[in-house]
Amino acid sequence: MWSAACRLTTRAHRCLCSVNTVKRGSLLSLVHAERYVSSSASRITTHYTIHPRDKDSRWKGVSMERFADEADVVIIGGGPAGLSAAIHLKQLADKHGKEIRVCLVEKSAQLGGHILSGACLDPRALDELFPDWRDRGAPLNTPVKEDVFGILTEKYRIPVPLLPGLPMRNHGNYIVRLGHMVRWLGEQAEELGVELYPGYAASELLFHDDGSIKGISTNDVGIHKDGSPKDTFERGMELHAKVTIFGEGCHGHLAKQLYKHFNLRENCEPQTYGIGLKEIWVIDETKWRPGRVEHTVGWPLDRHTYGGSFLYHLNEGEPLVALGFVVGLDYQNPYLNPFKEFQRWKHHPSIAPTLEGGKRIAYGARALNEGGLQSIPRLSFPGGLLIGCSPGLMNVPKIKGTHTAMKSGMIAADVVFKKLFQNDHKPVTQGLHVPEYDVDLRNSWIWKELYSVRNIRPSCHGPFGVYGGMIYTGIFYWIFRGFEPWTLKHKGADFAQLKPAKDCTPIEYPKPDGNISFDLLSSVALSGTNHADDQPAHLTLLDDSIPVNRNLAEYDGPEQRFCPAGVYEFVPLENDNGMRLQINAQNCVHCKTCDIKDPSQNINWVVPEGGGGPAYNGM
Repeated sequence: MWSAACRLTTRAHRCLCSVNTVKRGSLLSLVHAERYVSSSASRITTHYTIHPRDKDSRWKGVSMERFADEADVVIIGGGPAGLSAAIHLKQLADKHGKEIRVCLVEKSAQLGGHILSGACLDPRALDELFPDWRDRGAPLNTPVKEDVFGILTEKYRIPVPLLPGLPMRNHGNYIVRLGHMVRWLGEQAEELGVELYPGYAASELLFHDDGSIKGISTNDVGIHKDGSPKDTFERGMELHAKVTIFGEGCHGHLAKQLYKHFNLRENCEPQTYGIGLKEIWVIDETKWRPGRVEHTVGWPLDRHTYGGSFLYHLNEGEPLVALGFVVGLDYQNPYLNPFKEFQRWKHHPSIAPTLEGGKRIAYGARALNEGGLQSIPRLSFPGGLLIGCSPGLMNVPKIKGTHTAMKSGMIAADVVFKKLFQNDHKPVTQGLHVPEYDVDLRNSWIWKELYSVRNIRPSCHGPFGVYGGMIYTGIFYWIFRGFEPWTLKHKGADFAQLKPAKDCTPIEYPKPDGNISFDLLSSVALSGTNHADDQPAHLTLLDDSIPVNRNLAEYDGPEQRFCPAGVYEFVPLENDNGMRLQINAQNCVHCKTCDIKDPSQNINWVVPEGGGGPAYNGM
């Protein structure tokens, strides 16, 4: 479907094709039994980022040479932000009669395959990018017609009016399947001449001698799960650029390194996150109300656990609903299980009737940024920029980040294009530094929108919890539109909020009934998740002993609950003398929750071989 390289050199094309051959030959089926375990004879973590190859005798004599190619701009991530940046760069080039080479790499095998969102889309940025999007066939098929909000108790639903001006109000928005929209954006990008490389994960940052960003390298392939090279080992490819734009999405693998290397977070608060779980159902047509949007807060969560639900009725030619549940990852009880909270919520008397007699056809999960304005880092650095959900531009109370992500990509394209063709510009660093991006983004409607809602999420930290946040919103947002002369703070990093298990009450969850609620592994099967089996686990541990010695001992192993894909299990040792951690890396849906919520910050999520992960279809 996607052009592999319309302008790539012959040698580069051969390099990428050989890597693709290795990957295709090694893919195996979903939820494979192969697992990474701790024992006296083996490591849990075998990845080269933890155990360097230059200290491993098995790699002696193996060529580490990589082919390099160069572009004007390289973009990491084929989501709404990255594609909008690529499209707008080519639009500007056409408008001004300039030649510019734009390459975009995406770790999913197909554009949209790793995209998961509600999604209720504010079309503001799309209107700017493509004023004629309707004529171009953009897949925005469901304008919002009904908009309801409620507070749930265990048995009842209390309706809450959505007054004009409240951030949750969806008048003028569209219910979309975001993966389909991303695929459509990819088609527009390709028509404009953007070089798209789905299935290639950006695994490593490259630096010039002066410390500025030079580009990225794609992942190596052909490595055994024990970390040794296969006969088919192939180095990844280097992509160099004058400017590299990072749009990896929430909690990106490379963005984490950029924050540290350039100290980008020195003047902002720690990011805070949520985990969003989603399903798509085909329901009884008599219950189908295309264009209806429902949101709730309350049960089954207590008032001090931030979260809520959505239920959207799509108009896609069949009676589909998209439903999901979000839990703030600053929760305190290590026994909380976000997946099981989601399954329990579906049995509420106001939700279950919609699903009865229906069929679940898709499942997935993804972390989302909830820090808002207070948690946005510096966005520019020598040689690169951060865009979209990677730095956290989501409007949290509005539950929307696609429009801000797209606009950030367009702003990045404007400043980069101007810098590239600025006749009197004298570069200070080898990789172009574009600090104008920070300035222009702060002067855009993105900043104005995020500033107005900056206090809503942290207002939920008070004694009344989520309900206190609703009261705050009613007073200071609806009446004063966010112009209060103070800015509230978050509680700190999410991983630091967990209490020891001895101080918390275990949560008893009902068993799934197989009709409305389901077990975890049958859910993961619906995500299409797949990874090459014989490769090092990409869920790496800085210290293999910490999961048992600290996480299990102090927190009763929260990773076995917060992961929405069953990746982490604590199982008895073969001699029944203690426990060991088992990592089912094959199940990973790339949500990044483990990297965020691990109380020891011992888990480091890195990219697996390109093309691995979920295979979402319009999630």
